[in-house]
Amino acid sequence: MTKKLVKYSVVDAFTDTAFKGNPAAVCWLEGVEKDDKWLQSVAAEFNISETCYLTPVADHESENPRFGLRWFTPVAEVELCGHATLAASHFLYESGLVNSDTIEFSTLSGILTAKKVPDSKDSSNGDTQDSFYIELNFPVVPVSDYSDLKVSAISEILNGVSVVDVKQKGSDDIFVRVKVSITLYGNWKGTIMIVFLTVNYIVVLTSFVYLALTQASPRSGIIHVHLDKKNQRVLLRGKATTVMEGRDSSSMNYLPKHSLKLNLVKTRLFWPRPGYTRPRPGFSG
Repeated sequence: MTKKLVKYSVVDAFTDTAFKGNPAAVCWLEGVEKDDKWLQSVAAEFNISETCYLTPVADHESENPRFGLRWFTPVAEVELCGHATLAASHFLYESGLVNSDTIEFSTLSGILTAKKVPDSKDSSNGDTQDSFYIELNFPVVPVSDYSDLKVSAISEILNGVSVVDVKQKGSDDIFVRVKVSITLYGNWKGTIMIVFLTVNYIVVLTSFVYLALTQASPRSGIIHVHLDKKNQRVLLRGKATTVMEGRDSSSMNYLPKHSLKLNLVKTRLFWPRPGYTRPRPGFSG
C-alpha cells in the first residue's frame, strides 16, 4: 500500500518578498490522520516559530469553505497565531483549494475568518488577479494591568523611553506602551505612541482604532490592524509569499524525510546566523 505524503509549504507572512516577514510552515492533512505526537515532532523539525496544520471540514452550516486549523511552536500547541493563520490562508488561495474569497477556520479560539481584499495600488493599474491582501478577523484578547514589574525598570530596559502603561495577557505576554519622538519614513517628524509586543513587533498608533504595524527585526514586514470596538474584533491585513514547497514522508518511528531533490556533487552548509547553534538534542554538525 502506497503511503500518502503530506504536502507542506513554508510561507513568509506579512510581506510580499521572500525571506522577509514572519515565516510559518503549513501542512495539508486532507485524508491523512496524524496524532499529536507526530504534529509536535514535525513542528520541532521545522524549528520555526509556528507550524500549522489544515484539515478540510465537510459538515458545517456556513456557505464558506471551512478548515480545521491548529498551531504548534517547536515545543507546544498554542491557542492562536496571527501570522500562521495568514500563511494558511495564503496556502489555500494559492493552491486553488478554495474558490471563495472568504475562508473559515475552526480553531481553539473559535471560528476565525480570512478574506481576500484587493490591493488598491495594483488595482489602479489594472492588476488585481495576483496582488491582494488577506484580512483576518480575530477576537479581541482581554488584558489586565501588570504590576509585577516597575515602570522604571521597563523604561531602563528600553533605553530610557517614557513608558505610558503596561498591560498583561494571560501569564506570559506583556504589552508596553511608550511615547517617543521619531522621524517616520524620512519626511514626517513628531511624537507618536508605540506599543512593544513580546513577539518583537512595533505598533505605530496612527489613530484611535487603526494601526500600521512593522516587524522589529532585520526581516521587516507590514501589518495593517483595525480595532472594531463595537463588535470586539481585530482585523489584521497583510500579504504573504511562498518560499518553499515539499512533501513529508515521515512515520512515527523516524524523523521527517522531505522529498527534495538534492545535488550531491557539491554541498554547502549554512547556519541561520553566525554563531548559531540549533537547539536539537543529539545533533552535531
